Amino acid sequence: MNIPKTEQELLERAQNLAGLTLGEIANDAGIEVPVNLTRNKGWIGLLLEHVLGASAGSRPEPDFPNLGIELKSLPINEEAKPLETTFVSVAPLTGLVGINWHNCYVKKKLAKVLWVPVISPKELPITQRIVGTPFLWSPSQEEEALLAQDWQELTDMIVLGEVENIHGKHGQVMQLRPKAANSKAKTQAYDRHGKPFMTLPRGFYLKINFTHMLLHKYLRIN
Repeated sequence: MNIPKTEQELLERAQNLAGLTLGEIANDAGIEVPVNLTRNKGWIGLLLEHVLGASAGSRPEPDFPNLGIELKSLPINEEAKPLETTFVSVAPLTGLVGINWHNCYVKKKLAKVLWVPVISPKELPITQRIVGTPFLWSPSQEEEALLAQDWQELTDMIVLGEVENIHGKHGQVMQLRPKAANSKAKTQAYDRHGKPFMTLPRGFYLKINFTHMLLHKYLRIN
């Protein structure tokens, strides 16, 4: 798929997917559907990236670099409630001197997002899961203030050597939690005494209550 040249072109492409099953979309694209997502957790996002013309790949920039837009698929149930938290980015556990909200990667990633809800109850075969109505979102002042507050709280805890004490309850709309393919993947962090140690990589995730609020706001869903 060629790269969309404008925001409107991208949104129209995404809107054309609404109501289609993942099986139909994959078939049109000539892509094989996995039996389950246990070993292919990011498959839905990769399928959507492919058919919408995302070009960033694994580079540290938005999925559509020319438009500054990040793509996020959002699994929801039949009542349009998100089924899981939404990964934003890997959290740096070292080298945080000089990093603040205004220059951090999380802010850049969330500056403008194309959300694509996918009706994905666990018991429904992947091929039968249906794409919902996509929407473009940029944080309002209030939303950004909440994100910035959580980012600051979590980053301060990392800097103070408290990374092992960060749990899901920290943060109002964003949380920090392990992000690793397996328990053997380790990265360096510092304890409260400034001594290095090895720990699981961490990632920033948007909480379900936040993405549910976005669905309600943009799609008028209760």
